[in-house]
Amino acid sequence: MSDIEIARKADKKPIQEIGAKLDIPTEHLLPFGHDKAKVSEAFIQSLGDRENGHLVLVTAINPTPAGEGKTTTTVGLGDGLNAIGKKAAICIREASLGPNFGMKGGAAGGGYAQVVPMEDMNLHFTGDFHAITSAHNLLAAMLDNHIYWGNELEIDIRRIALRRVLDMNDRALRQIVCNLGGVSNGFPREAGFDITVASEVMAILCLASDLADLEKRLGDIIVGYRRDRSPVYCRDIKADGAMTVLLKDAMQPNLVQTLENNPAFVHGGPFANIAHGCNSVVATTTALKLADYVVTEAGFGADLGAEKFFDIKCRKAGLRPSAVVLVATIRAMKMNGGVKKDDLGTENVEAVKKGCANLGRHIENLQKFGVPLVVGINHFVTDTDAEVQAIKDYCAEKGTEAILNTHWADGGKGIEETARKVVELCESGVADYKPLYPDEMGLFQKIETIAKEIYRADDVVADTKIRNQLKEWEAQGYGNLPVCMAKTQYSFSTDPNLRGAPTGHDLPIREVRLSAGAGFVVVVCGEIMTMPGLPRTPSAEKIMINDDGLIDGLF
Repeated sequence: MSDIEIARKADKKPIQEIGAKLDIPTEHLLPFGHDKAKVSEAFIQSLGDRENGHLVLVTAINPTPAGEGKTTTTVGLGDGLNAIGKKAAICIREASLGPNFGMKGGAAGGGYAQVVPMEDMNLHFTGDFHAITSAHNLLAAMLDNHIYWGNELEIDIRRIALRRVLDMNDRALRQIVCNLGGVSNGFPREAGFDITVASEVMAILCLASDLADLEKRLGDIIVGYRRDRSPVYCRDIKADGAMTVLLKDAMQPNLVQTLENNPAFVHGGPFANIAHGCNSVVATTTALKLADYVVTEAGFGADLGAEKFFDIKCRKAGLRPSAVVLVATIRAMKMNGGVKKDDLGTENVEAVKKGCANLGRHIENLQKFGVPLVVGINHFVTDTDAEVQAIKDYCAEKGTEAILNTHWADGGKGIEETARKVVELCESGVADYKPLYPDEMGLFQKIETIAKEIYRADDVVADTKIRNQLKEWEAQGYGNLPVCMAKTQYSFSTDPNLRGAPTGHDLPIREVRLSAGAGFVVVVCGEIMTMPGLPRTPSAEKIMINDDGLIDGLF
């Protein structure tokens, strides 16, 4: 059966029963239908100083068209931990409409390791993304309105830093001219749109600890600058209060379930190639108070998602992860070894060995953060014993263990060996998490550290304007912020076609953006876009309601 056919046959439990597994009282579950609910802020606040469970990160090699299955592994591992008698929950991100109607498809796992309701999660869900889009664009509207009615704050319209957002891939909106049509429509200026998942408001919602912190961070958003280069903040135009009102419900994490009726928090959705790529802090910290093991994921390859998880999310939220699962597939190793997609079904041990360079680079990088790891091989039916053994032997040489998992076909029982290994790593107490760089390091030095230590670049290429901008932010007191790299997910370099473990490349920086509310500096590298475009044949062309009233083509 296909993923959607499996999901539609799910024996879902009422969401109150799922909440009861984590001792969440029914009155603190705010239901959206029968199978999803938000967890109330009052209940989250009542958890206080309750002891945390173990936090486990699932990350992966660089994505390839062959598929890796990071979300599938996250869901499967949560089910596997419950299957061996542990009280476990998973924490993943919500899906963006952009890639769903573009080329990526759904983001709820696959096979018998899925989160349901699958269609809801990949469409409007509980409306969080719409609330974020509305809050962001309210700020944009109030900014232009302030300028129209006299510009009391003396904002230089040439130095407006805020772009509008939309949760859809639309290249036509990357750069626009707004306020055309005459005096009554305002002052014409160049502007643009980002996709909602790249919005600073999205990052803020995912990093805020509560509503008060949310409002403060929203107030810290820099919307533009005066002629003397002094910043103008969201709070200066009095938008932070109304934005918080729009985000009040969106701030509450969503609870759903896996196919095996285990609890799953699905909340927030920043991309890892253009944002920090992690689910919300409030969902993660809530789960850690309620479960003994919490399995979360960070987007795309470990060079992006995992680095940001450690250097931004864990640093800012005070999280101490206990273990990492690094996902790889035989098929992806072959592609990294030079095999074409059409030839992946043929055994090729030498290509697997060659492609393992990409896996090895990620292993080495993850070891720098002080958290023990295990490699999870996500099984495909075309894998051969010799190919699997090649990865196991390679990982052993790198000082780690690789375990074959069949959770896609077998659910939680297909990943029990990895679940036991994760428990062993967590309970060993060997984790000694540390970020890659200290807060006090200069902003450009932080960029260089990531470029050289994680991407293995020879040099960082940035013009004088960018370097001076970073120095200016340091002088304004932002030098202690971490950096959030916006870079292609397909390669360690900025060239998406350069697979494996490339060296001898440089990291070109095109632009830097200060996200003062989120608490990081965005570094836009190479040709990466913060508003994606649709492919030649978008997935939307195949999505429809069939004769039975069901959705076809979304997965």
